Amino acid sequence: MTTNMGSTDKIIRILVAVVIAALYFTNTITGTLGIVLMVLAVVFLLTSLIGFCPLYKIFGISTCPTK
Repeated sequence: MTTNMGSTDKIIRILVAVVIAALYFTNTITGTLGIVLMVLAVVFLLTSLIGFCPLYKIFGISTCPTK
């Protein structure tokens, strides 16, 4: 599994995940929408930590700088 995410992409995903988590835990977003967004936040966090996005692979996208 090769890295296909650049550092800017990783930072943005982590920030989005933190904002969604903060909104969820302060009960700003609740119910089904809250659960769906929390799942999305977890996916964003995991893909950021490993540096690989399966959807990027499917569509042939890479935000990783060329070596």
